[in-house]
This record gives sequence, C-alpha cells and structure tokens, in this order.
Amino acid sequence: MKHLTPQIIAEVTGGKYVGEESARDAGVAGVARDNRDVRPGNLFVCFRGERADGHSFANSAFDAGAACCLAEAPLPDAKGPYVLVDSTFESIRAIGAYHRSCFAIPVVGLTGSVGKTTTKELVAAVLGEKFRVLKTPGNLNNELGVPLTLLSLGDQHEVAVVEMGISDFGGMSRLADMVRPDIFIITSIGYAHLKELGDLNGVLRAKTEAFAYMGQSGVAVLNGDDELLREYDPGMRKITFGLGAHNDFRAENVRAEGTEAVLCDIASGDGRFSVKIPAYGSHHAPLAAAAAATGRLLGVADEDIRRGFLSFAPVGGRASVTDTGAITLIDDCYNANPSSVKAALASLSALPGRRVAILGDMLNLGPQSEQMHREIGVFAARSGIESLLCCGEESLFVHEGYLSGSRGSSLHFRDKSGLLAAIPELIRKGDAVLVKASRGMKFEELLPALKGI
Repeated sequence: MKHLTPQIIAEVTGGKYVGEESARDAGVAGVARDNRDVRPGNLFVCFRGERADGHSFANSAFDAGAACCLAEAPLPDAKGPYVLVDSTFESIRAIGAYHRSCFAIPVVGLTGSVGKTTTKELVAAVLGEKFRVLKTPGNLNNELGVPLTLLSLGDQHEVAVVEMGISDFGGMSRLADMVRPDIFIITSIGYAHLKELGDLNGVLRAKTEAFAYMGQSGVAVLNGDDELLREYDPGMRKITFGLGAHNDFRAENVRAEGTEAVLCDIASGDGRFSVKIPAYGSHHAPLAAAAAATGRLLGVADEDIRRGFLSFAPVGGRASVTDTGAITLIDDCYNANPSSVKAALASLSALPGRRVAILGDMLNLGPQSEQMHREIGVFAARSGIESLLCCGEESLFVHEGYLSGSRGSSLHFRDKSGLLAAIPELIRKGDAVLVKASRGMKFEELLPALKGI
C-alpha cells in the first residue's frame, strides 16, 4: 500500500498504536479480513462476525506474515503491532479513503438498480486494453467491500473501476467520500430497496448523492433511456447512453448470436463500430454503450474497445448459460427486481424451444410489492413465456398476473421443497429454462435438480 504504515493507520483512524517502536513506520501492503488469506506485509482487520471473532485469529495472521492488525479490543500476547480503534468497520472506511487519496489515477465509480456488476466488468474489460486496471472483485460493493477494494490499489494500477451499491439514504455519500470518482456511471433507477427509499424519486436522490463528491472536471455517464436520469442535471458534464437515438452513445442493430453472444453497433457523434459481447442477453448492449463511452473518455481507441469486449466474462449467478444436454439453463438467480426480471424474460423470449421461467419473490419492494409482482406475470405472458413456475409468498401474484393474460401454463408453489419435487415432471427435454429470484430466496438450490434433468 502506498505510504501506509501502522503509524499512519493510527493517525487516520484516531486509534492507538500498540507495539514495538521500531515497527511504527514499517510498510503495510495489502489487506486481509480472513487469516487464511494473509500475505506477508498485510494489514489484518479483526472484524467481529456472526460465526467468528477476528480478534481470536490475530496471532495466526502474524504467523502468516501480517505487518499489523486493526483491532477494536486489546490483543493480549500479540505477536506483532496493532492499532486499537473504537470500530474496525468505521476505521477501515477511513483508511480506504486515505489510501485512495494517495493515487492520482482516474477512478470510475458506478451504481444502478440493475446491471452495475455487469457494467463494471464491461468497463474494466474495455479499459484493460490500455491500462492496468483495479476493479471491484465480484460484487463487493458495500461499505466494507468498497474500502477493501480501494486498499488493494497499488503502484502498478493506472485506473480503478469501483462498484458502489447502496440501500439507504446517506449510503452513497459514505461510499463516494471514499471513492471520489472522476467518472460516475448510473445504469438505471429502478424498483429496488423501496422499503428504505420510498419510490423512484427516492432511489434517484440516494444514488445521485455521489455527485457532491466529484470535482469540477468530473463526468456523469447516465442511462438516457431512463426518464429520471435523462432529465437529471448532475451539475457537471453529462454523457448519456442507451438504445434511444437521443443518447450520446447508442447500441444499435442489437441481435443475439444464440446464447453465446450479443452483437451490436456502438454509435456516437464520432462514428460507429461493431462489437461482439460474449454473453447471453440483449441487456448487455446498452451497458456496452456505457463502457464504450467511458473508454472514449479515457482515450481508448475504438479498435481496443472492440477487443476489450471480447475478453468480457459475466460474474457467476448473472445470466450464465449452460447446455446440460437436455435443456438450456439460464442461471440468473443472484438477485432480482422488476427491471432485471423483465430484462431476463425478454432475453428468454428470444430463445428457441419451450420457454420456461422459474421465478421467486422479489424482496424489499415495500407497499407496491403485490402490484409489481402481478406486473411481472403480465409481462411474462406478453413475452410469450409458455410455462411459469412460481415459488414464494409474493410470487403468488406473479402466477395470478400471468394467468390473467396468457393461455400458457403456470403453477405456484409455497416453498422450494414442493417445486423441487415437481421439477422432473415439469421440465422437458429441449426447454429453455430461466431461474431468477431475489438473493434471499436461495434459488441456486434448484440448479442441481435442473442440471440432472
């Protein structure tokens, strides 16, 4: 880590250094929160978890080569130096913010109700053709994941791409205060976390808190197909992306190459070029336009953008496609909200064979939940989905919405055990099967049964 020592950690956090004086100014490189992941020179953070207390593993971390620990309780018989703070969670944010301030490299921040992890991967793939890129690993986009990402910055990195996820007001301010993005992408304003944010205007207000933490030269890259974002004034340069002709960067002539890839043209005022994204789902096309816009802002040539997309790979649990030999299985069970479910159903509708959607509850939608679940059922019917299998309390309304507008088949199961028992009889050879629900529904438990068809 650049310019990070136990003494600086103590100063940044307001903590107390405990240890040999000779170790105060030792260099600290990298961070770990699991003693099994410690590398020589790391800062080991003693978090208290539901199952284990990191303080109990401090000496194991020192044995593995940790340079320093961050603790919120004294460490008796510690084998190395540590910084004692009131809260390791609060302190890791302060250290992450300090560490980010040590780097004068472009930082791309991004958020959105749908598509932020996919966009992060697309942006990183494009920028990787010109720069050495640090990107958020997986979906570590919260108030712990973001500082851990920032603490991974090293002298080798030339640009950072940081995913930022929130669920309440003030959350984006806390993240942006650490990240201080130069470019900030918002993929969508959708029906997510409505219990905390109220309505779409609340979602917009929460996500756009980031702009208060950007400099005058900052650039907002916003989804111009989203009505709220199209009309929003971020108080800085604004570039829009999407499918509509009014956008600065547009994905046009979008078409699928089976389940293997999405093809489209990226058009802007500077011309157009064709790209291939090796992933399933037409929803990748407008997100590719956002990645292309970001690449152009940072000087990536069109040919390098095109090549970057070819290296893209979706993160697990997000529209990954498997040919089991009997069915085409679309595993999109990482999470769900109305916008992402509709996008998944639209992509499913373009596949050959009988289209089957296995849908679970979309959680945290607040008082509008029943209406939104019914709308998903109606949308599935209009999309030509021949068979719908719904599971969960709220998904009863998806089932009812589907039956109100379709002659297809729909069944509702109260729990996964009933659905699992029925799968062998309900899924046929040659089917295209989508599995999607909110993370809390744990629909990944259905996948082994489907792969065994």
